[in-house]
Formats: sequence, C-alpha cells, structure tokens
Amino acid sequence: MIDVLVAGGGPAGLATAVHAALAGMEAVVVEPRAGPVDKACGEGVMPGGVAALEAMGVEVEGHAFQGIRYLDGRREVRAAFSAAPGLGVRRTRLHAALARRAAELGVKTVTGKITRVEQDRDGVRAAGLRARWLVAADGLHSPLRRSLGLDLPARGPRRYGQRRHYRMAPWTDFVEVHWSGAGEAYVTPVAADLIGVAILSSVRRGYDEHLRGFPALSRRLRGPAVTPVLGAGPLRQAARARRAGRVLLVGDAAGYVDALTGEGVSLAVRSAELLVRCLAEDRPEDYDGAWLRLSRAHRLLTGALVQVARRPGTARLVVPAARRLPGLFAGVVRILA
Repeated sequence: MIDVLVAGGGPAGLATAVHAALAGMEAVVVEPRAGPVDKACGEGVMPGGVAALEAMGVEVEGHAFQGIRYLDGRREVRAAFSAAPGLGVRRTRLHAALARRAAELGVKTVTGKITRVEQDRDGVRAAGLRARWLVAADGLHSPLRRSLGLDLPARGPRRYGQRRHYRMAPWTDFVEVHWSGAGEAYVTPVAADLIGVAILSSVRRGYDEHLRGFPALSRRLRGPAVTPVLGAGPLRQAARARRAGRVLLVGDAAGYVDALTGEGVSLAVRSAELLVRCLAEDRPEDYDGAWLRLSRAHRLLTGALVQVARRPGTARLVVPAARRLPGLFAGVVRILA
C-alpha cells in the first residue's frame, strides 16, 4: 500500500511528496498535465518560503529581493526584510526544481486526475491506487474539496488576478506594490532581464485596461511583453476543515484569502511540511489546528488589507498611512516574511 497519494503535481503537491519521501514514506503524485505548468502567480517567494525550499534540498534559480515597496503614484514607502532576502522566481522554474527533487527522492508521478475518492478505516482508493492517506493539492477551486463537502461560501469581495512578463532589467531589488482605487499591481524581479507584473482587482476588465490605471508603472514598462496574460480567480476560497477522514487538504485547496501579501508559495511549502509531520507522528487529527496556527497572521493581515482595498477611498489611504507609521509597516512585512 502506498503511504501518501497526492492529487495534484503543482508546487504544493510536489512539496508534500518531497517531505513524505524525506520522512521515509512512499509517495505517488497523480497529475493530468506534463510539467512544468505555468499559472497566474505573483512569483515572489518570501524569506520563510526560501528557507523551507532550501531545507528540502530544492535548488532553484531566481532573483533575490530585499523587501516590499508600496507606491501610489505620488508617494512611496519601503520595508526591508530583517535577515534573509526573498526570491523572485518563475513559477515554471520553481515547478521544475520541485519535480527534480521529488524524482531524486524516488517519488513516482502518474498521469491522471483524481476527482473522487473512496475511503475506509485503513486507507483510500483513488485513480485505481490504494494508499494510507490522500493529500488533495488540486488547487484553488479544488474538486476534491468540493466532493468531500468541505467547501464553504467565501465571504467578502470576489477578486481576480492577471499576470504578464516583460523583458527588461529590474529597476529595484524590492517587490513593488502599486496601489490605486481599482486594484493593485505587483512588480516582481524574477531574473536579471525579466520582471513579472501581476494585477489584482475586484473589477473585471482586461489586463491592458487595468494597467492604464497605473500610469507611473506603465511608463516604466519599456521592455516587450514576452508571455501571454494568465488569469486566476475568484481568489478567496474557504474550507470548513483541512481534513475529512483520510483525506487532507494542502496549498490553495486548504483555503485561500488573497494574493495581496504574496505568501501563497511560502504557505504551501510550509504547510506541506506540517502535514507530513502530522502523518509521520500518527496524529493527523492535529493538522487542521496546526494549519490554522501557521496561517493565522497571513489570514488576519491579508484579510484586513483586502477590506481596505475594496473601497477606492480607503485604498488610497494605504501608502500615506504606511509612510506616517513606517515602524508598523515594517513590522507587518517582517511578520509576513
């Protein structure tokens, strides 16, 4: 019998498989697509996520960034990380690096898709395979989360993300967040000659139309666009629990607030480690509470910022407030790092 069967071969699923293999478990990943797979993603890995990847033995190339910079066209404020830098990295490179590490550790990947599961007291059966545990890492709109009755209606604004890359040298070693009354634009350095620009908003419109709402940023984008626009959303997803019997949720499938603070990859990798530790120590019932504790700061702070961002009048106050309270802004950035 397989120890851990993973539904989904993205970063969260591969991180789970790597941690399972490092813990001496047999892990099998079921994924319908050939990797690496690109998705709409801000591509900034916070320092905690970088450390977690290094601890797993994952080597990935990217572009270091030293902190977060907020701008609104007239004012700016920045906060540097207190110790190690973050890493801007193309999602395809991260996916490939995780897949390499999983293969090195003997993780098998099976082509297929898991949409339903049968389980009993001793294990689960899915995709014609039998395992002790199934980990659902099947993304933001997880079919498994829904089929298990773990979906909850998401409260708050329905926000969407779009991302494109530009062939040009980064002009700063910070991740920039440009604020407007209609959304936020993220600029992440991902290579010496490449930046990613992601736009988050509750307003449904095309990427170029959104970009015109950030004139100072638009003037800087002199390099050609070299990737198509990819989108995702609604971003906010809620789960009533992270476990149903012998099935556990990880990554975006476990619940997601927003991309506003850029912690998606870091939380996915760190929660994968937490999940495997609970299984290795035969205490799966502890995973849900441990996940809630791990993600608490992210959920509270990101949720608060989303509420501010949903109204143009309050969104325009974010950068001035951060300038008046630089210590508080720096403290929030370091908590999320």
